[in-house]
Amino acid sequence: MSEGPLDRLAAQARQKHVVVVGGGVAGLVAAWECAKVGVRVTVLEQDPRVGGVVRSAEIDGLVLDVGAESYATRGGTVRSLVDELGLSDAVTTPRPAGAWVAGLPGGAAAPLPRGGVLGIPDNPWAPEVRRIIGWRGAWRAYLDRLRPPLTIGHQQSLGALVRSRMGARVLDRLVAPVTSGVYSARPDDIDVDLAAPGLNAALTRTGSLSGAVAELRGGRTAAPGSAVEGLRGGMSTLVDALAERVRELGGEIRTGARVTGLQATGEAWDVHVADGEAAGEQPDAAAGGASPMRADAVIVAVPERAARELLSPVAPLLDREAAPAPVVEVVTLVVDSAALDAAPRGSGVLTVPGTGPAKALTHSTAKWEWVAAAAGGDRHVLRVSFGAQGEEPATAALDDDAAASLALAEAARVLGVELGAASLRGAQRERYAQAQPAATIGRAATTTAARGAVRAVAGLGATGAWLSGTGLAQVVPDARAEAERVRSALLWRETASGA
Repeated sequence: MSEGPLDRLAAQARQKHVVVVGGGVAGLVAAWECAKVGVRVTVLEQDPRVGGVVRSAEIDGLVLDVGAESYATRGGTVRSLVDELGLSDAVTTPRPAGAWVAGLPGGAAAPLPRGGVLGIPDNPWAPEVRRIIGWRGAWRAYLDRLRPPLTIGHQQSLGALVRSRMGARVLDRLVAPVTSGVYSARPDDIDVDLAAPGLNAALTRTGSLSGAVAELRGGRTAAPGSAVEGLRGGMSTLVDALAERVRELGGEIRTGARVTGLQATGEAWDVHVADGEAAGEQPDAAAGGASPMRADAVIVAVPERAARELLSPVAPLLDREAAPAPVVEVVTLVVDSAALDAAPRGSGVLTVPGTGPAKALTHSTAKWEWVAAAAGGDRHVLRVSFGAQGEEPATAALDDDAAASLALAEAARVLGVELGAASLRGAQRERYAQAQPAATIGRAATTTAARGAVRAVAGLGATGAWLSGTGLAQVVPDARAEAERVRSALLWRETASGA
């Protein structure tokens, strides 16, 4: 019996080797997608562990998320991945406590209103809104109903739109805490059409910004921050499952392997790795270093600065310079405090920018049932975040003990409780260089240009938060799509040429 096209395709896949640079979630997803069709895969990660911003640590005997703790449910893409990995039984949802905003006049705090979009209220007269912006703010926001809508063009900047329609109090006390906490960005830098698709058009139809918000919400009044899911045991279980699937399909994952350069050699690639032992290659004495790893295709899945440095020498149309990325430090605390048992300020608190060093706090034992069960008694888990766009974290120059002390003081301030030094049971500090938010003005054009430059080079791919936008709901489908593009180009090209 003669060999058919599918047999040739399967045989061709077994002969191909794809190297994935970066072992975060994007890199692991891309590697798994390639391994599924029989392609030999090697993942090279310079850190001693895989997972990227999804990471866990043991604090006071508890294994806790100290990086990403959840994923957005929009699109269903991450849940599909979770189900495919056999983790469906571990899925959990937040308790319905909702989030608060702190840093209001006089040090006050209040629950974030339900029924808003990016903090923009659908009814400025609602008691929960008026409690935050005051009577003066409510009257100013009401002028939105009296002003004519934009009929020619639309407002691109979220900050400019809210400021002109509803005034400074809505912007500063409702919208800015949300954009700072979610995007690590200022409202003026957020593109309305990307962050809230359809809002400008709805404003034109309804005649007001509050009316546009009501239309987009469609009567839904879920608590702010509730459209997420997590995994019992922590999000690192997702990373562990991905790595296991890659290995089950014959893929290799090598940590401590820093890729220093890529070189096109005909229809193949040489991947240069700093540590010959970590790369699994023998040192090449004549070349003065480790011998390169040969690959038929390469997918780069590392943060933007490192990605551009690797890709620009082999993708001539790609700019080497990366935009400054927000740097965030998260200090996770385990404390003893009976005062926190009643979750006095919900599942977390966003702060009005400029009112204190911390930009946000998550009360994990109030938010997640599994964390509360693991902690037991009066132990509570608090995650305090520092740093935003253009703002170095207040913890940056501190040692770990001083950073933990500042985080504890900030937790007490934003939660409105006493938390003395003796209450601290343990702390873990993590630093992240976040990708530029996809919703910032001009970012879409930047990433489109970068994708075009990479895709102009055969056998080369790139994925990750700097291209897709931050959050697993954007990272996962982007990684899958890029892996499909690269593997299809590699295999169908070879199959066609051999047909």
